[in-house]
Parts: sequence; structure tokens; C-alpha cells
Amino acid sequence: MSSSQFGLTAVGMICSLGSDLTQITTRLFNGWQQGIQLSREFTTDKDVALAAVRESLPPIKLTDKSYHCRNSQLLQAAILQIADHVSELSQRYGAHRIGVIIGSSTAGVWEVEKAVACYQQTNSLPDAFHYTQQEMGSVAAFVARSLSLSGIVYTVSTACSSSANVFASAQQLIKSNLCDAVIVGGADSLCQLTVNGFMSLESVAEDVCNPFSQNRSGITLGEGAALMVMEREPAEINFLGAGAASDAHHISAPHPEGDGAKQAMRRALQNAEIEAADVDYVNLHGTATQQNDAMESLAMQAIFAQGVAASSTKGMTGHTLGAAGAIEAAICWLTLSKTYNPERLLPPHLWDHCPDTKLPSLALVKANTSLDSLNVAMSNSFAFGGNNVSLLFGVS
Repeated sequence: MSSSQFGLTAVGMICSLGSDLTQITTRLFNGWQQGIQLSREFTTDKDVALAAVRESLPPIKLTDKSYHCRNSQLLQAAILQIADHVSELSQRYGAHRIGVIIGSSTAGVWEVEKAVACYQQTNSLPDAFHYTQQEMGSVAAFVARSLSLSGIVYTVSTACSSSANVFASAQQLIKSNLCDAVIVGGADSLCQLTVNGFMSLESVAEDVCNPFSQNRSGITLGEGAALMVMEREPAEINFLGAGAASDAHHISAPHPEGDGAKQAMRRALQNAEIEAADVDYVNLHGTATQQNDAMESLAMQAIFAQGVAASSTKGMTGHTLGAAGAIEAAICWLTLSKTYNPERLLPPHLWDHCPDTKLPSLALVKANTSLDSLNVAMSNSFAFGGNNVSLLFGVS
């Protein structure tokens, strides 16, 4: 295993599973799906199953209204969970030595949609609206300002792999000695653009998504945020490596043979200097669309010919788009954590147990499955345009 392991020392997370790591962990391993409910909030004539965050969100502490949007509130909930640790790092390294890289695909679009609706009715924009709420760069800037950090700051937006890409970027910043620590993560909030856009692609399931089933009919959309602190020194749980590939097969459809997905997984293994047999668990992209599940099955068979325990957790969190990479990385962190997961359980794969016989069979995790040896986890994030990313995490 590579000696270039970077410690992941703090995690903040909010999604349909909850906003407390202990609660999230309990619900995750119990296969809790009650966070996914039918809603008509973003549609006009049809109920759609959404994995929304329905609990109260914390107020935004910054007074600058250009940062006031639901995305920022989701991030604020995650920030509060890591703020004390980041403060200690600022004293140790200096605020200028801590970077911030955040992934997102919507920023504050929901606020813009509401502002436009207000303008159409009243011919004026609401006082709370500011055009920069929709600006992608504001996502990372909000985190940096909220934590009083002055290091390198930028946002990554590569659709559903956005907040997976940030880990590779952070790794390079630390390796290049540009930072001693980097706050990585992602956030996306539900909005009309997302919900109706995917519905127009006929990619949204009528109920909870059903990944890798012969009866799968599309994604369940969700929202949330996750932040992690990556440091130069190894810790109990470490970032081992990343692999990325942009196959550019099609603007929205994945390569049918999963060529980009295979490349991303191979490169992650090479970057971490480990073999496929060393991986104990894979968090699948597993969106439950026809084409994504088909290509990911083929890619998994090619990389893990010996088989590996795997599951898609989107049946609990929904597909959180630009936040998915970070949320599923945090799920891997919780899975590897002996503090949060002393029983060494694996996240269950929730579906109707009707496999698609046209696809390679995967070792999908059943309820209450545990492993005696649980040391390395992979997380896959595959996006529009062939923006494919695989991440590897491991215990010391």
C-alpha cells in the first residue's frame, strides 16, 4: 500500500438519513428508507419520490446575503460538525495553509427559481435575492469564509462526480506542498431545474430507486452535504488514492461497456498502489437507470473478477448529484470507522431482489452483513459526459 496516505480526520454530513453521524450510521446499516417521500414541491402535476432533508437547517452566520441559499444552509449544518477541528488546524498550520475544494452542480439555483417566480408575479425581485447565489464559486467561498480560512479555494462542477473529484485535487495540493490540510466535500439542494430536468430525460423512478434490478426504472433524487478534513499525516482512516477518466462517450449516456468506469477504478488502484483483491467493499454509483447499472456491472466484473462486496446506498440517500461523491465517501468513512461501526457492518443494498439476468452478477450486500476484515473501501461516482471518478479509503 502506498506510503502517501492522507488522514481524514473529521466528517460533517447531512442528508435524508439525518444530520448527526451517530443517527446516520444507525439508519445506514439498518437500511432506513423513510427519508424518501412522495412530494410535489418541485413539480406541478405529479408526485415524485424525493430524498429531501426535512429537518430544520441552521441559520447562516455570514451576513453577506450573496451566500444565503439552501445549499449554504446544508453546508452550514456540515460545517458546524467540523468547525472545532478546523479551528485547531488553523492554529497549528495557519489559516492560509488550509485549502477548500467543494463540489456542486446546483449552487443556489432554487433561490433563483423562486426569485424569478416572484418577479413574474410582482415585477420585482425579493429583497433576499442576490445574483451570486447561483454562482458556482460561491459554494467553496462560503465554506472558506465560514471557517475563516484564507488558503486555496475553488469549486468543482463535473455533474455527479463533482465532489468525488475534489479528493484528487486535494491530494495534489498537499503533495505539492501548497496546503497542509484541505477541506473537501460537496453540496447540492433539490430544485425545479434538477427534478424536471431528469424527469424530461425519463430518468426518474416513480418510487424509491431499485438499483441493478431487472425492474429498475430510474433514479430517486436527493439533496445533502458532506465535508471532510484531509491532512498531510495519516490517521485512523485515510484517503489512499483516486482515479479519474473522461471518456466523453455521450453528453448524458455512459459508455455501454463502461470503459471510462474501468479506467477510473484501475487508476485509483494504481494511485493507491494496491490490488483489486485488497478492496473489501465498493460503494457503487448504482443510480438504477438502465444504462448506468448495465455499464457499472460490466466494469465491476472486469476489475473485480474475484468478486467483492458491493452496494448502492442511493436507496437511502437518493442521488444527491454534485454532493453524491462526498456523501458516499463519508459513508465509506463511517463504514471503516471502528468508532461508528464496531460490528464491521456493510451498508445493505436495497432492492427487490430481482436480478437482471442480462448483466454480470454482483456480490450485492444483504442486510446485517459484516466482515471480519474490513480495511479498504472504494467509492464510484460516474457522471454525464463520461466524468468518471473512483476513490479509495483505508484504515491504518
